[in-house]
Amino acid sequence: MTDTETGPVPMGRRERKKAATRQAIADAALRLFLERGYDAVGIREIADAADVSTTTLFKHFPVKEALVFDEDADQEARLLAAVRERPEGQSIPAALREHALRYRMAAAGADARFTAFFDLVNSTPALRDYAQNMWLRHTAALAQVIAEESELPADDPACAALAHFALEAPRAARGHGDPREAVIRAFEVLENGWCALADHR
Repeated sequence: MTDTETGPVPMGRRERKKAATRQAIADAALRLFLERGYDAVGIREIADAADVSTTTLFKHFPVKEALVFDEDADQEARLLAAVRERPEGQSIPAALREHALRYRMAAAGADARFTAFFDLVNSTPALRDYAQNMWLRHTAALAQVIAEESELPADDPACAALAHFALEAPRAARGHGDPREAVIRAFEVLENGWCALADHR
């Protein structure tokens, strides 16, 4: 396989247009939700703000809650790739630590709207439920990849536990005086436990 075959395939014009439309819808929705509250904003208002029809909106976002979590699929893909595509010799907990620091902690620190977004989700029952279900889906997918990469049974509880705590660590670090250091410390525990488990296999 050549290098050109392994590199990312550039998006065509149609794909770029679809991605831009999806982003415009998500941006309009989040702006309105933050301004007025999730329950006070209707689908038609969001469509009008994004200059699309409601039919187009629903093609990109089948339910209203998905408008807030528009990066759900991309986040899961990056998470799984962190394990599958980690450098040779790097442990799975170390790969997940780097992913958490690079994506989840960076997003929390860089976006001034992050706190407002977090408050929006926490104060809206429908969004809390959606976020929890999304979290469970990501945990299950990650546990499966950990099992595959470790050559363990798909239902091995150690894989589920590592997936759970790896995703929970950045959430647990919120509000800590030094969130980055808190995440690193949490993953040290995961690393030690995972290595100890591997030594006893």
